[in-house]
Amino acid sequence: MAASKAGFMKDALILFAITLVSGVCLGFVYDITKAPIEQATIRANNATYKEVLSAAETFEEVAGSKEKIAATADEIANLGYGSVAIESVLEGKDGSGTAVGYVINSLSKNSYGGAVKLSIGFDADGTITGVGIREISDTPGLGLKAKDAAYKDQFIGKNTDVLTVTKSGSAGDAEINAISGATITSNATTNAVNAALYYLHNCMN
Repeated sequence: MAASKAGFMKDALILFAITLVSGVCLGFVYDITKAPIEQATIRANNATYKEVLSAAETFEEVAGSKEKIAATADEIANLGYGSVAIESVLEGKDGSGTAVGYVINSLSKNSYGGAVKLSIGFDADGTITGVGIREISDTPGLGLKAKDAAYKDQFIGKNTDVLTVTKSGSAGDAEINAISGATITSNATTNAVNAALYYLHNCMN
């Protein structure tokens, strides 16, 4: 009985040692990779910001925007656009430091594959200058077509309060043609843009 107990304690100590070493190793690897991953994310995001607001050279978070986003979160969530939210608001400046527009990062949790995250560029007049997809997990050949220029470029030049999705193939000034076979994704991306439009027109001041 004593031998059995001793064996159990030995196994427990070995398991504890393995767990401890594994934890230390994982923590070490995390510390090494954390900074490069963060830098890669920043570079990817900046590339998207430049894509949607090409007139800007630099992008800075709008002062007080974190507090404003938090204060208006419930308001935006209850607009009837589904599970949408604003993540951040950036001001774009050209090489001389002059403000040329904004980039609003928004999301919808209602896409076919879950959350879809967008960056929407706006010029000084509130006209959409571009839409970039920062994250999407939809079906290749269907929902992932939201990343294609043929779909995203529909938003460029729109200046309205609300956009709607149409299956007609002949979108009007305030409409976006749905991706064939991916209406859910089309609605989710359009509603993420609608959340950004609402924030731009009602929450920026």
